[in-house]
Amino acid sequence: MTDSTRQADVIVVGAGPAGSSTAYWLAHAGLKVLLLEKATFPRDKICGDGLTPRAVRALISMGVDIDDPGFSRNKGLRIYGGGVKIELPWPELASFPDFGLVRTRMDLDQLLALHAAKAGAELIQGCTVTGPIIDDRTDRVTGVTARHEGEQVEFHAPLVVAADGNSSRLSLALGLRRREDRPMGVAVRRYYESPRHTDEYMEAWLELWDGQRLLPGYGWVFPVADGTCNVGLGLLNTSKSFQNVDYRAMLKGWTANMPEEWRFDEEHATGPTRGAALPMGFNRQPHYTRGMLLVGDAGGMINPFNGEGIDYALEAGHLAADIVVQALARRTPAQRERTLYEYPRILKDEHGGYFTLARVFVQAIGDPRVMKFLTAHGLPHPTLMRFTLKLLANLTDPKGGDAMDRIINAMQKVAPAA
Repeated sequence: MTDSTRQADVIVVGAGPAGSSTAYWLAHAGLKVLLLEKATFPRDKICGDGLTPRAVRALISMGVDIDDPGFSRNKGLRIYGGGVKIELPWPELASFPDFGLVRTRMDLDQLLALHAAKAGAELIQGCTVTGPIIDDRTDRVTGVTARHEGEQVEFHAPLVVAADGNSSRLSLALGLRRREDRPMGVAVRRYYESPRHTDEYMEAWLELWDGQRLLPGYGWVFPVADGTCNVGLGLLNTSKSFQNVDYRAMLKGWTANMPEEWRFDEEHATGPTRGAALPMGFNRQPHYTRGMLLVGDAGGMINPFNGEGIDYALEAGHLAADIVVQALARRTPAQRERTLYEYPRILKDEHGGYFTLARVFVQAIGDPRVMKFLTAHGLPHPTLMRFTLKLLANLTDPKGGDAMDRIINAMQKVAPAA
């Protein structure tokens, strides 16, 4: 590796959706970008693999070919709960497409990283970033140290983007710890060869029982284009019994009660059950400090309402890139800083109120009585459920929408920013 490959305008650490989106938009604007990824593609990531219309919109804006046969397209969400089954098509909006997609993260993350590389970002795989380089004089991050091909190397740039996931080593090195007042989730999932892979709806099962306890969270069945289904469950830490749940056993018990013809059994499983933590509701802040921006899981950008993070990761990557491009064009350090501090402000303006609403909601459903009431009384009412789908998936038109859109938008505006 030559010295020139270790210098860039921006270093992006982590090539998940957040990092690849940031790198794509930075390269698209003509900046020299290093995209450092510790793994070698293809690599797995624990996820439901579902892409709501919000994420689909972000992929379209990046020029990703969503008609590629690796994507499974769906019409909406089928919800089970309280003895009721209801099919909710994705809403028809000016701002979002009316379909969702499913693609394994094994495929999707590689696709996005290579898309960023095609736009001009330099993708370096098998590169484990070990920490930030901090200038003693300015106390700013000016690069990162890393292990690559058996040697210790340094990469230098005036700005670094931390897209290094939930544990975010870079954030911890700068003293940015998780906020305990934000919800955390746990997701476990497994793939099964199943005839249900052709289903035109993603499914959410709202009643997760652990023995006699009703838990806050949901189970899912998402059809994948490769002939499998991603079957999993996500739980929130807002329940008193959160620490005592054996998630893998719970998933096994849940799938054992599914119809035999769905084939959610050991014989048709294509791999082990795997789990991961879900950092939610901006649980690590500030999203910009001392020359480093946080995107994706590193900044806790998962929606507490539904556990979705890919859409917010892709959007934050675009926003971070726009801000960085503007900042690097400013003439003085003070002007650059002023521009960079727009990043956390805009994030809070766009999603802060919504994430606060979500936090209140997930605290409420931590009480099993509330969860029971909502599933029993909400699901039989299709109009209420259409409203709920828009709210939980954050799908509204900002202007000119219907009454539901106006109510949800107003709720977000009056809620204090997360």
